[in-house]
Amino acid sequence: MLQMGVVISAVVTFWVGYMIYKKYKPQPVLILGGMILMYLAVLFGYGQILGPKATTGSVIFDAFEFMRSAMSSNVGKLGLNIMSVGAFARYMDKIGASRALVRLTIKPLLALKSPYLVLSGTWIVGMLIGLCINSASGLAMLLMVTMFPILLGLGVSRLSATAAVATTLCFDWSPSDTVTILSAETAGVDPVIYWSHYQVPIVAIAFVVVGALHYFTQKYMDKRDGHVVKPMEVEVTRDEADTAPGIYAILPIIPLALILSFSSLWITTIKMNIVMAMFIGLFIGMVCEYIRWRDGKKVMGDCQTFFDGLGMQMANVITLIIAGQTFAQGLLSMGTINTLIEGSKDLGFGPMSMMLVMVAIIGFSAIVMGSGNAPFFSFAALTPAVAAATGCHPVLMLLPMHFAASIMRNLSPITAVIVVSSGMGEVSSFDLVKRTAIPMMGSMAVTIGMTFFYYYTGW
Repeated sequence: MLQMGVVISAVVTFWVGYMIYKKYKPQPVLILGGMILMYLAVLFGYGQILGPKATTGSVIFDAFEFMRSAMSSNVGKLGLNIMSVGAFARYMDKIGASRALVRLTIKPLLALKSPYLVLSGTWIVGMLIGLCINSASGLAMLLMVTMFPILLGLGVSRLSATAAVATTLCFDWSPSDTVTILSAETAGVDPVIYWSHYQVPIVAIAFVVVGALHYFTQKYMDKRDGHVVKPMEVEVTRDEADTAPGIYAILPIIPLALILSFSSLWITTIKMNIVMAMFIGLFIGMVCEYIRWRDGKKVMGDCQTFFDGLGMQMANVITLIIAGQTFAQGLLSMGTINTLIEGSKDLGFGPMSMMLVMVAIIGFSAIVMGSGNAPFFSFAALTPAVAAATGCHPVLMLLPMHFAASIMRNLSPITAVIVVSSGMGEVSSFDLVKRTAIPMMGSMAVTIGMTFFYYYTGW
């Protein structure tokens, strides 16, 4: 019976993908697909939309209650981060601070004579910063404010620049990351050992492989799409008398500096979060603008750009995340993911073959659901028993599963980090995943290859 649920889920998923391919607005298509799956799950007895404590008392209303709950939780948490960062980026552009940052950095970067080399370097630097910022979408938002305009100034396309930024935390490899800690503890390994002995060697190789893939992939696709690499003019012309002062180049960097400074990296006695950092950056920007213009009315008027930005992020980005979650809930209600998990346990494969099966299921689930954590959490508790049955150390199954969850979400046009990055970069999330696909396949190849190396060398 549950197998029929998988078939129904596949049909609805194909229909959703087809409609989006035909340029239908993704938000209503995803919501409609999710609601269809939810109601079919109840009708055929596959599962419930909401738990006993969350239900409204009416199956018809439960799907709408889920959307209300998803909107409430997203607007108050991830959504507020997205809205504040997007709004701050618009304000920085309004007062000319983003352009000032580009002017400051573009000359030395142009000396490299390779904008795509800088693009690859952006991905590597982002991965290193990810040791301190565990949120993929949070890190991407900060880099979209700082590095994205620099990459555009060097002449790369919006899609290429956004692809490099969006994938900067494709490996959840921070020793303080909650999923890293969960994976290590489930495998029975000290989290520090798990990080230093297993994660770091994989990421070290990925720096070279994925960095090179970003370089060649984005360069080739820009050329294929007819994009002409034309760096921004550095010199200020007479018609640009209102160009922001050079000191404004510091303003877009202030939120990132605050978050890195008041973290485990340096100062731990003061707490800092993304929204606070954005508002502090906004306040400092307004002070600078008043000093520059001595016109309070103008400064207050320009601040409206920030508030307009909040609404734009809500309309274009948050709604897509909520729609993706609604569709994912439909798959969960149908029992699709649990069926795949249970089916994989009885295949009788060897340890490495079983690892590949589990990685494949997690990767597929991450793409369809727009989340890597949900399928990984479903698998994690089962892994030690599966590993024991195949004679494999649990870490050699959990590690590639863990990385597959974080890598493959970058191939989903409805996952938070892709939606956030594409929204701020003003590109389609569906076009964006075409640019991230090859580098992310390289990430998976490194992960699986290193896992085989660990297994056959007894690492």
